[in-house]
Amino acid sequence: MTLDFFFCKLLSVERPRPSALSHGATPTALSGGCSFPDGAGGLGNGGPWDPWSCPPGCSPDSMVDTFYAIGLVMRLCQLISLLELLHIYVGIESNHLLPRFLQLTERIIILFVVITSQEEVQEKYVVCVLFIFWNLLDMVRYTYSMLSVIGISYVVLTWLSQTLWMPIYPLCVLAEAFAVYQSLPYFESFGTYSTKLPFDLSIYFPYVLKIYVIMLFIGMYFTYSHLYSERRDILKVFPVKKKKI
Repeated sequence: MTLDFFFCKLLSVERPRPSALSHGATPTALSGGCSFPDGAGGLGNGGPWDPWSCPPGCSPDSMVDTFYAIGLVMRLCQLISLLELLHIYVGIESNHLLPRFLQLTERIIILFVVITSQEEVQEKYVVCVLFIFWNLLDMVRYTYSMLSVIGISYVVLTWLSQTLWMPIYPLCVLAEAFAVYQSLPYFESFGTYSTKLPFDLSIYFPYVLKIYVIMLFIGMYFTYSHLYSERRDILKVFPVKKKKI
């Protein structure tokens, strides 16, 4: 599974957005104010192509188009990553089940429930930030896990896999919470997932999301504590005890 996930990450390459091409127009005249090196389109005013302001084949809103470009691949990879829970259960991997379950669950909820269900949220910059953080962690962690399964170990890679998450994982949780915050107005206005139940009861989904954000930070504390303990055991880094005078 780790090998499949590794190749999924390599396939996460941005592709041009069809809406960026007008009907009958050639790829040299993009609507985002960007052009290819032949100069057509310029910076929105027919000027020459500027390699510093706009790389070839790119548009100024490339961060906004992140979900369209690689959203399908990211969803596929996150679904495949659920196999890791089975691998831990049967003993192929030596990780603990509950912390990894919490990490995968929070990603699935954010990606499929919050981002995928609201097109307006898909255009937020936080989606691009989340995908960058997730890919940074997974590329290192799954490479380390894949090599460990076949008995290959590198000191630098081991240290990186046990250290990179320390600044990145809290930032991931903050970005996920911010994505939920930005999605609340759309869930409130569209009523997505909100439903009425018998006996005059109802589920107001924005309230569910607010409760989930609280649980997200509680889960972060538990997961962070576990990962730090695991890092200490793997790297043999123990806190230095001060001698009493």
